[in-house]
Amino acid sequence: MSIERFLTGITTSGTPHLGNYVGSIRPAVRASLRSGVESFYFLADYHALIKVDEPARIQRSTLEIAASWLAAGLDPARVIFYRQSDIPEIPELTWLLTCVLGKGVLNRAHAYKASVDKNTAAGNDPDAEVSAGLFMYPVLMGADILMFNAHKVPVGRDQVQHIEMARDMAHSFNHRYGEHFVAPEAAIEDNVATLPGLDGRKMSKSYDNTIALFATRAQLQKLIASIVTDSRAPGEPKATEGSALFQIYQAFATEAETVALRQSFASGIAWGDAKNIVFERIDQEIAPMRATYQALINDPAKIETILQAGAVKARAIATPFTSRLRHAVGLRHLAQKNEPDTKTARAALPVFKQYREADGQFYFKLVSADGQLLLQSQAFASPKVAGQTIATLQSQGYQALSGMPDLVTVCEGVSASVVSVALQDLIDAKAN
Repeated sequence: MSIERFLTGITTSGTPHLGNYVGSIRPAVRASLRSGVESFYFLADYHALIKVDEPARIQRSTLEIAASWLAAGLDPARVIFYRQSDIPEIPELTWLLTCVLGKGVLNRAHAYKASVDKNTAAGNDPDAEVSAGLFMYPVLMGADILMFNAHKVPVGRDQVQHIEMARDMAHSFNHRYGEHFVAPEAAIEDNVATLPGLDGRKMSKSYDNTIALFATRAQLQKLIASIVTDSRAPGEPKATEGSALFQIYQAFATEAETVALRQSFASGIAWGDAKNIVFERIDQEIAPMRATYQALINDPAKIETILQAGAVKARAIATPFTSRLRHAVGLRHLAQKNEPDTKTARAALPVFKQYREADGQFYFKLVSADGQLLLQSQAFASPKVAGQTIATLQSQGYQALSGMPDLVTVCEGVSASVVSVALQDLIDAKAN
């Protein structure tokens, strides 16, 4: 039976809250128990440097997130559990990937585009206060994934683009230097809940509306009591649709418990009584873990020992793999025989990449061997139709574009001749 590798990370930029638990920690721990899977879990402290410039906060967050995962049942003997900054091969791989990825790919990253759009709307320089770290964030994430050749990366739909970029990096490197990387796939977690916060918006540190995962019982009760509700009085029916209180309860309750509270809402339960039900149900799940969490927080040396042991396991994979990558790109011992690269025997080819975006639609793009984006499709409702369009381009070449003006566009800054040559290369390769 083949082993699939899954990889999950959490950025160490804050205190874990219920949204982190429901959306990442709990499903990750459950996934780690599956057979036939090799799981990697890491604390993304390099990523935190992009968002946080308070060293003490990053250190504290690293401790809290590690303790949260362990208290929730993650078994470090069963998985590879490590801190990103303990693996020096990851930033080295980041540089290798930087050298094969086209800048245009990074220009289209959602986080970077959002910053540019915000600056433009405010009349500022497009790159005002945009750090190189923010711009390069997807490459570091690609290195996290490709260092361990993860097959699947569990993400929400808003993170699918990062996985597509990692695939681009893998293809670009493989085209130049031979087959070294597995092209990862996004394991889209449609069934994982996204919790609302105290104010009804998505629970997020950015909105200051979170409920700390391991708040004391008294603090938890107080926070749940502060969840925003409407003004309907006791006895008046209450809607579950759009109710932050009900959605939070649903993430913890059984199906039968959810049905019962839904009926209570329809019967006009008082908000105070409803909040108490929600509080007791959440505390029922969290309380057994709270003591373990606090014991771990009080013994940081124990967590450090666990992370160092995880780093040893991770580097047992990363160190020899990095040596092979260094050799592949020419970073070699000078006394070694200078043999011709087998890769030069054939020219690298452009490649079509088909993928699904967060909107549920299907797309494809044509990327040159050096990572430049040449063609971009519009949305297709069916992957079959998208595949048929690719097949037409592969068989008919550039002339086929004239028959699909609304389906495929030549990317900005790319000449028609470059696209024509790329498509002809694919035709010639197939013929040979």
